[in-house]
Amino acid sequence: MFRVMIRGTFDGPGDTGRAAVLAAGGLGFTEAGTFTHDQSLSAFTFRCQVPAGPDDGEDEATLGALAALDAYGHPYRILHVAVTDMRHIKIRRKGRQPGG
Repeated sequence: MFRVMIRGTFDGPGDTGRAAVLAAGGLGFTEAGTFTHDQSLSAFTFRCQVPAGPDDGEDEATLGALAALDAYGHPYRILHVAVTDMRHIKIRRKGRQPGG
């Protein structure tokens, strides 16, 4: 599983586009993606969760996230993309001793 954050700007979303972005707001990572944005809805952060195949890397994750962003149908410009491969994240549990 990949988690992808895309920061960008919208190129003038119309009233329907604004309503769709507001409805998809949130802080979590979902496969459909969620938006956080500034007051004017010009700058945004899009958070998306992309399933990972055994040979998939950052390029495939980025393409999957862009496809999810494109599904909203709003013109945008990308400023920055960050990809985290959740398969490489190790969870440390409190109270567990190393090696035990």
